Amino acid sequence: MLVVEDEADIAFPLVRTLERDDYTVTWVDHGKAALDHLGQTPTDLVILDLGLPDMDGLDVCKSARNAGYEGGIMIVTARGDELDRVVGLDFGADDYLAKPFGLAELQARVRALLRRSAPVRSESSGSGTSGLRIDEGARRVFSANDEVLLTAKEFDVLALLAGHRDNVVSRDQLMAEVWDENWYGSTKTLDVTIGRLRQKLEDAGVSERVVAVRGVGFRLEGAADG
Repeated sequence: MLVVEDEADIAFPLVRTLERDDYTVTWVDHGKAALDHLGQTPTDLVILDLGLPDMDGLDVCKSARNAGYEGGIMIVTARGDELDRVVGLDFGADDYLAKPFGLAELQARVRALLRRSAPVRSESSGSGTSGLRIDEGARRVFSANDEVLLTAKEFDVLALLAGHRDNVVSRDQLMAEVWDENWYGSTKTLDVTIGRLRQKLEDAGVSERVVAVRGVGFRLEGAADG
């Protein structure tokens, strides 16, 4: 786990709390150091402040995603207004927690993100099949025997669409079930997530496509499982 926070009085108790929960934690206080760490060290989760001394945390988030980082990213910041939340999620964050926050809430969010985003090892089926194979329990997606690495939100969107294969899932349903009923930000974050998901499915060579139905929502169509 990587904590990116330039204020020591915030970072120290946060790191101590996470270490007491038996996580291995690295702390850095600059954005460049965070990107260097992610490029060299497997990391399940990043807890990212936005107000860093050398670069904006949003740029760290975007750069990490562009470089292929697939783990969870939780933004923790004093910037709590709607625009910052929307931009952070659009740039690839999985969660957004405004300061001041309770440690118990942060611990719960960390556990939830790790369940959804951390790599989980399971036995390969050994049966090469065309199209997607979604393991809901392990939250993993495969094209034949090759894993397609998705962020937590990308997985949730795909799983919901796959559960209604060849039928349209409305934008409202996607926002309510993948985000939550209290989400009040722009639905542009859904379009950004769909765009990243489409690109990953295309890069993996799968036959399924996520199709937009204008003014309604999205539909997963193509080869059925099995």
